[in-house]
Amino acid sequence: MEMLKIAIALFTIVAVVYFLVKKYDTKLVLLVAGVFMACFALAPMKAFESFSKVMVSGGLIQAICSVLGFAAVLKITGCDKHLVALLGNVLKRAGIFLVPAASLLTFSINVALPSAAGCAAAVGAIFIPLLIHSGVRPAMAAAAVFSGTYGSMLSPGLSHNPFVADLAKVSVLEVINTHKFATISSIVVASIALGLLAIYLKEHKGYVSEDKDFQIDTTFKINPLFALVNIIPLAILVLGFTGWVPLLKMGVPEAMLIGAFLAVIITRTNPAKVSEGFFNGMGGAYAQIFGIIIAATVFVSGLQALGAVNAFISLLISNPSMASIGATVGPFLLAVVTGSGDAAAFAFNKAVTPFAVEFGTTIERMGSLAALSGAIGRTMSPLAGAAIICAGFAKVSTFDMVKRTALGMVLALITAYFMLAF
Repeated sequence: MEMLKIAIALFTIVAVVYFLVKKYDTKLVLLVAGVFMACFALAPMKAFESFSKVMVSGGLIQAICSVLGFAAVLKITGCDKHLVALLGNVLKRAGIFLVPAASLLTFSINVALPSAAGCAAAVGAIFIPLLIHSGVRPAMAAAAVFSGTYGSMLSPGLSHNPFVADLAKVSVLEVINTHKFATISSIVVASIALGLLAIYLKEHKGYVSEDKDFQIDTTFKINPLFALVNIIPLAILVLGFTGWVPLLKMGVPEAMLIGAFLAVIITRTNPAKVSEGFFNGMGGAYAQIFGIIIAATVFVSGLQALGAVNAFISLLISNPSMASIGATVGPFLLAVVTGSGDAAAFAFNKAVTPFAVEFGTTIERMGSLAALSGAIGRTMSPLAGAAIICAGFAKVSTFDMVKRTALGMVLALITAYFMLAF
């Protein structure tokens, strides 16, 4: 009977991957799979109880929803456009380093604008025409921006950071502090690889386009104060967490709310409009992001009901080196295939990461590795939302674009593995 349960669990996992590849709704697939496995194990309430329990995870909800609420405020006030335009001026002076500089600047912006697709839209609209106008071929220009769309790994609002923090019972900034060097090193390696590839393919200069869509808007006037609003909450959190300014030590929601108030004051936008946008952003975060966490928890509860989680953990305990490899390769491959690393990373972190100490590592390191691997995998997937947006701006196919990001992302994955697994 136990072997039959394990077989059903494996069959369900394969089915989940299949339906995710077919672009069925992630939340629906995980929920149905979790309930199915729990019912087969004759413990249907296990799935429903896990659903209700995770719905009220205070720390997770506060961090994720408040950051996405602030991101909505930035969009309403137009502050995000000023930050992108300001950094676009820096990009113009990059010369031969134009391609890697675009990736690094996109990565930096993605920290403040934690949605990969949202960042791709905001940055791509300015950076991609700028790169093409500077002589970079369209596919390479799109690849340069797309490569930087996992900078949100350094954002307190990225769902994986508070999720791992909740597992480890530490603050969100402690989790970010654990993987910051690995994350930054990975994008530096990926950017350099993309820059060298551009030179090798002779796509870094010399391209001339007659397409009017690639013309640059020179009339936009940048307000440095508006651009500064984007990083105020992050600056508050860093200054408070490091102890440089003890008065500023506070939680993520408080910092985001202060940022939203300052955005209203500085930009003089209608407060009612900003308030509505902030709370709509929070609601959207719960529905779209926290919803995946809930669904992944139900999926894991189904695996637990069948005994698959305990069997897998026993296997990893007898082969500790497999744990880090699984945390790296699993989310990475699923992200490449489906365009999202969230489902695999959440499921792995919920089921396996709590036992990290038994594998000779920490919850923070293993959880961060799974999340980062999923993010890197998404950044070489032609199905990712950010990929479709970047390719659309450059008028190229997503496959042409990811052929250029693939080498850098594989090297980034290897870099992350060696920095977090040991």
